[in-house]
Amino acid sequence: MSPFEKFQRFLVTILIAVGFFYGGYYFGKSGYIFEVRKNPPKIEIKNQYPGSKEVDFSLFWEVWDIVGKDYLERPVDAQKMLYGAIQGMVSSLGDPYTSFLPPTINENLNEQLNGKYQGIGAELGQKDNQLIIVSPLDGSPAKAAGLLPGDKILLIEDEVTNGMSITEAVAKIRGDAGTEVKLTIQTENNAPREITLRRDIIKIASVSWKDMGEGTAYIRVSRFGGETNNEWDTAVNEISVGMRELDSIIVDVRGNPGGYLLSAAHISSEFFGGKPVLYQEDATGNQTPLNSDAVGSFKDVPRIYVLIDGGSASASEILAAALKAQVNAKLIGTKSFGKGTIQDARDFDDGSGVHITIAKWLTPDKVWVHKVGIEPDVTVEVTEQDIKDLKDPQLDAALELAKEL
Repeated sequence: MSPFEKFQRFLVTILIAVGFFYGGYYFGKSGYIFEVRKNPPKIEIKNQYPGSKEVDFSLFWEVWDIVGKDYLERPVDAQKMLYGAIQGMVSSLGDPYTSFLPPTINENLNEQLNGKYQGIGAELGQKDNQLIIVSPLDGSPAKAAGLLPGDKILLIEDEVTNGMSITEAVAKIRGDAGTEVKLTIQTENNAPREITLRRDIIKIASVSWKDMGEGTAYIRVSRFGGETNNEWDTAVNEISVGMRELDSIIVDVRGNPGGYLLSAAHISSEFFGGKPVLYQEDATGNQTPLNSDAVGSFKDVPRIYVLIDGGSASASEILAAALKAQVNAKLIGTKSFGKGTIQDARDFDDGSGVHITIAKWLTPDKVWVHKVGIEPDVTVEVTEQDIKDLKDPQLDAALELAKEL
C-alpha cells in the first residue's frame, strides 16, 4: 500500500470515527443528518433547511484515488491536496471575504492584525473581480513606493491576477524581509507600470495622536487589531492629561482597511453610550443592535470630524457611520470602500483557519453600505500633486471647520 493510500485510509477512518463520536451532538444540534453507506461507499450530509440537496462525496474520493495513483509527478502531497480541496469548496461560494487559510497564511494574517509581519505593508481587496490595493499602510514599502487606494494589481511577478483570490495574492506577495516582489500596477486609467518592492518587517502602532492647537486633537487609527484598544486607551489618557482645552477631535481612518469589529465598538464608546454602534443582520433577516458599552472621556466634546477615503473599509466604516449617526460627526474626504459584511474567524489545531461571512452589518440608520460605501459630508480630493508636495487638503479642511465654529 502506497503512503498516499495509507493517508487516505487514515483520513477516512478518522472522519468516520469522529463522525460517530460527535455526530449525535453536532449534526443533530445543527440540523444535519450524517450518513455512511456501503456499496458504493458514500457519505451524505443532508442539510434539513429548505432547498437543500444531498451531497454525494463518492466523486471526491474517486478523483482523489485517480490523482494519487496516476498523477505523473510523485510523490503527491496529500496535505496540500486536502488544503486545496477545502480552499476550492470555500471559494465556490463566490465571496472574497470567506476563505480558508493554510497555516502559514493564517499565521501571517494574525501577525498583521497584531501589528507585526513581513511583507510590503498593503491591504488587498477585490472590486469587480479585480485585485486592488485597499490601502498602503503608514511607514510601509507600499506607501514609500507610492501605491494608492484603488490601484489595480494586474500581475504578481509574471502571473496574471485575474481570478486570483485575496488569500492566494497575499501568499504570493508576502515573504521574508529583504527579499523583493515585482508587481504590475495600474492607477485609474493610466498606463500600467511595473514596480519592484523590497519586503520589510512591518511594525506599526495602530493609534497615534497629535495636539493640533486651538483645542483640536488629531487621532490617527490605522487598523483595528489586537492592540488597538490598549493603544486607543493610552492615547485618550494622554490627551486628557496633556490638553487642557478640548473643543474638537479629528479621527482619521483614511486607508484603514478594518479589523476587529469590537475595536470599532470600543472606540465608539468613547463618544457615546447606550446607543447602537451598528445592527447585525443574520441569514434570516433578524437585526440585532450592538450598543456601545460605556461613555468615555470624549462624550462632551462638541465637534467631531472623521476623515475617510476609498481605503476606509469595514470597521473604519462602522466607526464613521456610528459617529455620524450618534454624535453628528462630520465626515470629510472621499467615499469609503464599501464592505458591509461580518466574518467569523476560526482557528484549527494545525494552525490553519477559516473566515466565514456570517452576517451583514447595518449603520445605526439601518443602511447597508456593502459595495456602495459612505459618502462624506464634505468632499475633498487629494491629488497626486498634493502627495508629492506633502500636502493634506482633507486634514486642512477639517482644521478649518474646527476653527469656524
